Amino acid sequence: MTVLEQLLICAAGLGLASLVGSLAGVIVRRIPHKWNDIFLGFCAGMMLTAALVCLIVPSVEMAGRSGWWQSVVGVALGVALIGVLDRITPHLHHIAGLEAGEIEEPHTASSRSINRVLLFVIAIAIHKFPEGIAAGVVFDGDNLTNAYTVAITIAIQNIPEGMVVVTPLIMIGVSMWRVLGVALTVALLEVSGVVAGYFIGDISSALLPALTALAGGAMLYVISDEMIPETHSHGFEKHATYALVAGVMTMLYIQMFV
Repeated sequence: MTVLEQLLICAAGLGLASLVGSLAGVIVRRIPHKWNDIFLGFCAGMMLTAALVCLIVPSVEMAGRSGWWQSVVGVALGVALIGVLDRITPHLHHIAGLEAGEIEEPHTASSRSINRVLLFVIAIAIHKFPEGIAAGVVFDGDNLTNAYTVAITIAIQNIPEGMVVVTPLIMIGVSMWRVLGVALTVALLEVSGVVAGYFIGDISSALLPALTALAGGAMLYVISDEMIPETHSHGFEKHATYALVAGVMTMLYIQMFV
């Protein structure tokens, strides 16, 4: 099996994970904050390990002592990229924990609450593309184990993200077919990001350390600015912290055996 074929399988897996999360959101509708925070904390720990072990450390090793600046610049650009996206879209941790009482029932939903939810969906969608790039660019390296580890991490994280995309849409009365259409669009954005990341990294091997570090920096920003604040905003900080540590250890063992 060629690298490109493996890439396409991983891209399809990421999209499928997002769709599975959306389907679960349609079925479950509401998740208690405690379990949502525990699961997101676990995902944050896995992503933190993947960003460091599978992206930033390999970038430093590829760049070597003379090219140390490539990793630094790459991480800085990754942080800046997601920082700019956060300035033009709503912060996910401000909206991801919507309770039933925070949005009116479908027949009384105000334009303000509808706009808020639509902005949230746009924010998730925009974040999906650089997430996909982070997974795709690693396939240009020599160590495909890192590529699979990053893909597995993002796929697991896609499940709760897929759920929080569809739940508020259902709550404001959007039709089921349109909800499924939005879920499919969000999944396809990530798939296209994976393919784009691979071909961007394939342009020049000299850019690979910086691009890999960029993906790692983007993931670090999302973890610190979006995921951890979300898990610490509902009174279940301890549970989320324990889950984060469990996620770190799980990712280390996945990295060992993948």
